Amino acid sequence: MKKLAFALPLLALASCGGPPPQTFKPLDYSYLPPILLKVSNVNVVNSYVPTPSQTQVAGMDPAPPADTLMTMLYQRLKPAGQPGTATVTVQTAYVDNVAGNLTGALTVDLNLASADGRSTGFTEASVSASHTAPDSGNPDDMRAALYALTKQLMTQMNVQLQYQIQKNLPSWVSWTSAGLGSTASPAAGSAAGGMIQAAPLTAPPGVAAAPMGTSGATTAPAPAAPTPPRGTVGVPTYLPGAGPAALGSAP
Repeated sequence: MKKLAFALPLLALASCGGPPPQTFKPLDYSYLPPILLKVSNVNVVNSYVPTPSQTQVAGMDPAPPADTLMTMLYQRLKPAGQPGTATVTVQTAYVDNVAGNLTGALTVDLNLASADGRSTGFTEASVSASHTAPDSGNPDDMRAALYALTKQLMTQMNVQLQYQIQKNLPSWVSWTSAGLGSTASPAAGSAAGGMIQAAPLTAPPGVAAAPMGTSGATTAPAPAAPTPPRGTVGVPTYLPGAGPAALGSAP
């Protein structure tokens, strides 16, 4: 009996000797400069209804796509203070496991309207990606794969959303860059308020570049902000994947 009593603690210690569960850092994009829209209110809504399979897979994702996307939109799209309203609608936000392939997609619509309703604007950003699902049967491996897929989707969406806004809605954005002034109010996030405004961005890979300041989808509010400079503009180093070094702070 004494030997058994001595052995039980050893067995308990042995069972605790495995590797700790893998942890995943929340995906946060507050270190990126906000995109200041020339409106007084930015409303973010989620209209996507996932399928049962997508709901089940999202439950295994350490960074559920809908929640992560909503957080990013709140962090990046800010009002600059002029009268008007922006409505940001999540149309698609899912990850799924289809025949051994992890697939995911994000779609965001942005509708803008001046206070009198005479000036309106619209643009949409959509991204998708897929990974081969792990075949190890280890839940941690699946969680890691889903996390990586969602992180890739969010990186793509950050680039695509800013590009579509500056391409289709340039007059609705308060720009700050070399040689450009700002029309944003201090309360909405001027440099004095510690916020960095949107910087011009070139087209994402695989997207044909369009001339800045041209759009058939918007009637700009008055007064219009200066449009971004024409020509080739390097992708800012603060974008996801490059890290927040250009901002001087960590995410």
